[in-house]
Amino acid sequence: MTASQQTSSDISKRLELARQIAEEAGRLTLRYFRSPALTIDLKADRSPVTEADRQAEALLRERIEAAFPADAILGEEHGEKPGTSGFRWVLDPIDGTKSFVAGVPLYATLVGVLQDERPMIGVIFAPAAGEMVYAAIGEGAWHRCGAEPPRPAKVSEVSRLDGAGLLTTDVAAFTTHRPVDALPAYLNLQTKVRLARTWGDAFGYLLVATGRAEVMIDPIMNLWDAAALLPVLSEAGGTFTDWRGRATVDAGEGLATNGRLLPEVLAALDAGTP
Repeated sequence: MTASQQTSSDISKRLELARQIAEEAGRLTLRYFRSPALTIDLKADRSPVTEADRQAEALLRERIEAAFPADAILGEEHGEKPGTSGFRWVLDPIDGTKSFVAGVPLYATLVGVLQDERPMIGVIFAPAAGEMVYAAIGEGAWHRCGAEPPRPAKVSEVSRLDGAGLLTTDVAAFTTHRPVDALPAYLNLQTKVRLARTWGDAFGYLLVATGRAEVMIDPIMNLWDAAALLPVLSEAGGTFTDWRGRATVDAGEGLATNGRLLPEVLAALDAGTP
């Protein structure tokens, strides 16, 4: 087996596991979804966390460590485990915990895999909505709804910003989470689109990757929020970048587009920046 064949095999094996465990962990969260017994704690940053978050991440880690003990793991709830293989799993057991605790189905389990710090694999599983999008770099992106067979995930072909759907998670975050007030930039962008909604967190990126929206933007993101998104969006024909158009998961912000609209979106953000 050549080196490239070995690398491809390594990626394929991890993609298969990522799909399996994202679904397993996501279905675990459904045991707590809309449960009157669910208890909610607050982290230091005042964001909510639940037993479902902790248990789902523990399950993900257990499965990864059993299959690939030399791989590193970073998770939102349980920190970092070093590794020696060059692969690092990046986990967000419930992206959209505020939706989850409110009984709103727009949340997702995120599993990303980096190889030598390059995002290579991404899985977005929305258990309450029954949808999954997954991808590995060079292998395409796939969308599964319920028990239907997977079909290719493709971004939309909308080519004008005034025909686009724009999504974000929390408009107030544009004023509170950046050194410079970013709300004017967002509002300028919003004036140029057909539709704007807060169908946010990872579910918004899933909608862009499957052609049901064209732009998703967040002013603040952690690595566990972003790592799974770049492979999915790029393999679906779109982009995942920072606000300057750089393809990265480390910028602390996120912007997804269908690709065709990226220059217009960047221009609108730049024009609206104080």
